[in-house]
Amino acid sequence: MSRINKIKGFFDLFPPESTSYMFMEDKAREIFLKYSYQELRTPILEQTELFARSIGQETDVVQKEMYTFPDRKGRSLTMRPEATAGVIRAFIDSPASSSGGVSRFFTLGPMFRYERPQKGRARQFHQVNAEMLGEDSPYADAEIISMLWAYLQALGLQEMTLEINSLGCPLCRPGFDTELKHFLAGNDPEVFCEDCRRRSDSNPLRVLDCKASGCRDMVAGAPRIVDNLCQGCKEHFDKVLEILNSFNIPFKLNPFLVRGLDYYQRTTFEVISDDIGSQSAVAGGGRYDGLVKDLGGPEIPGIGFACGMERLALLLRGIREKPLDFYLAVLHQDAMHKAMQLVQRLRGKGYHGEMGFKIRSVKSHLRQANKKKVKTCLLLGLDEMQKNQVQVKDMSTGVQRAVSQDDVEQALGLVFQPRNNNF
Repeated sequence: MSRINKIKGFFDLFPPESTSYMFMEDKAREIFLKYSYQELRTPILEQTELFARSIGQETDVVQKEMYTFPDRKGRSLTMRPEATAGVIRAFIDSPASSSGGVSRFFTLGPMFRYERPQKGRARQFHQVNAEMLGEDSPYADAEIISMLWAYLQALGLQEMTLEINSLGCPLCRPGFDTELKHFLAGNDPEVFCEDCRRRSDSNPLRVLDCKASGCRDMVAGAPRIVDNLCQGCKEHFDKVLEILNSFNIPFKLNPFLVRGLDYYQRTTFEVISDDIGSQSAVAGGGRYDGLVKDLGGPEIPGIGFACGMERLALLLRGIREKPLDFYLAVLHQDAMHKAMQLVQRLRGKGYHGEMGFKIRSVKSHLRQANKKKVKTCLLLGLDEMQKNQVQVKDMSTGVQRAVSQDDVEQALGLVFQPRNNNF
């Protein structure tokens, strides 16, 4: 029979790549819980209408990239292309939406978009998301940006640039959209890419985000939305910047920064790295105060961000699996049961280890231990079992000594302390 290949744009993650994802997930939980964010798990499949209404019919995501199909009853379902819409739908369905308080959630998991696979971008990709619902204060904006910054620093990432902008609100955005349309209409349509010819009238803000060289050159002279903010939006944005300065979080104002999804307003931001080529944004987000109401919920403000784990993984090449604390070599079949009891005991004490189930020569076991880069090899044969001993070999020095089976933890503790995780 012929071999079944994986689908284009979908990837298997073996160690050490999968180790980077575990590291990112563990750090997300560690940092976000400090900010009182709770983990929420939403379905991968949602009704297509959820994304069409939230993301926007004119966006590339809805028009070109969603994995959409009818189920057996003819209902249109879509594999989630982003996390925020699903979080809002779950929030509206829950008692939290009527509690009057502030809700903080984070999510981890796969998203799906049909686009050309490239460096840092796949058709199944993974995101770390955080959402705060129920607070419209600029202090909330600054807090969630500071949490993102703390998370990226906890990952060990340093060469980052935070870019920030304000997209206005329903009061000031329409006037800016009109001004931008006039500007775009005054340019030769041939300078636009095919997408921007369509966007220039239906969704002009998206033209500012186009990566095509002709479009980028043209929008350099476009009006800036930060110059057209209403008083409320201007005061809100100025306060956000003031707080970020007080937190010593460096940022760069980017008047042409917009997000690819229609629900954003007011504060919007991205974190950029120059170390992963043209796909330089590793995280981004912003405020979406009208989204909950647009999806059938109450008038509740929100703000959030998403981190692309594939892109972050490109910056975490130094993250590798830690070597096992020990490898237990069984040298006689009659010692197998005792060896299993010993290795389970050590794991219960916090040590990470592996046991060989085949009876091999000492030389063969040591070769296996070297492959796994363990610091200590434990050898248990018939003679050791009868004496209630274990041979403990330091793989870095070659020193080997016999210790009581009751003292194995003490012998391992001379080399290192037990650990609670892989990192």
